[in-house]
Amino acid sequence: MCTAGIARSLAVAAFATACAAHAESFDFSTGNTDGKMAAAARPAGGAIEAETADDFPLESQTTITTAVFEGLIPGSASAADITSVSIEIYRIFPLDSTDPPSGRVPTRSNSPADVAFADRDSTAATLNFTVTLLGGFAASNSVVTGVHPVPTQTTGGEGPVSGNEVVVTATMHPSLVLPAGHYFFVPQVTLTNGTFLWLSAPKPITAPGTPFTGDLQSWIRNADLAPDWLRIGSDIVGSGSFNQAFSLSGTNDIIFRDGFE
Repeated sequence: MCTAGIARSLAVAAFATACAAHAESFDFSTGNTDGKMAAAARPAGGAIEAETADDFPLESQTTITTAVFEGLIPGSASAADITSVSIEIYRIFPLDSTDPPSGRVPTRSNSPADVAFADRDSTAATLNFTVTLLGGFAASNSVVTGVHPVPTQTTGGEGPVSGNEVVVTATMHPSLVLPAGHYFFVPQVTLTNGTFLWLSAPKPITAPGTPFTGDLQSWIRNADLAPDWLRIGSDIVGSGSFNQAFSLSGTNDIIFRDGFE
């Protein structure tokens, strides 16, 4: 009898029992749109690329399966005019970034990093999406093309915009598995014509959203400004701050040892 092999097998089994993985449902939301801001969120193509980012926390390793976000499309457009959706996850500067930064923006403190940490894209078959058309909607202010380095970064915004409100539901495959940390969520949408505008949500977060300590404001950049970012409220509008309307769902991946978390 190979007693050493038996002992080793028993030890492995005991360790697996003591360190059992357990998953609990994860849900995060900034709440429904408040209609105060609409910001460009489009990939490179017919127009210059624009990225808008808003943050979310993870207290433990988390598997994200689904993301939902609200936006505006031109009034003549329909859900069928959305041809692709991508999602990027950024960590917070100076992670994944050149430090010190360029100095072309007022600050990089608490901004998204220079480059994405993870991504999913319908064009790469790593994301499926559905679109729900809600009907006509207007936002009080917007940032679409007015994204400039210092000293001309403060434009006040580009004024009210209107169109059809849509809810985009994106399912990731494979799912996004992220370690505990503080991240930015960055969706982009391709339209057959026009620019997708991501709608804002209340700041501070209110019900039915998920308030959390350390909630940062939303940021934006275009291809000309990259790798830098500007705060939509503090830098471009010149006052206030915004969240963006989105939610995430999946599971918290929790490990228990000896029956304790």
